[in-house]
Amino acid sequence: MNPERKPPTMTHAELKAKALADPEVRAEYERLNREEFAILDEILAARREAGLTQAQVAERMGTKAPAVARLESSLASGKHSPSIDTLRKYAAALGKRLEVRFVS
Repeated sequence: MNPERKPPTMTHAELKAKALADPEVRAEYERLNREEFAILDEILAARREAGLTQAQVAERMGTKAPAVARLESSLASGKHSPSIDTLRKYAAALGKRLEVRFVS
């Protein structure tokens, strides 16, 4: 290989499009996204029900509002999965408890 010639590169969007062209990959991707959006919907509904802003939740969690915004947006983007401990603290800040179950 010519040392001056760089191998072809692919952007994230191109790689994602190529992967999602496979029907099996697309089905799994969509299944995972549905689960993450369901968790996000529950979190946002619980915060609305509690009548709290992100800043108020953050204060109760002992953190800053941007951390709560990142937590909520991470679920929307799928770029990061919060820890069980973080979700437990979020739930406690809303006066709730976290329950994780395996369902058939």
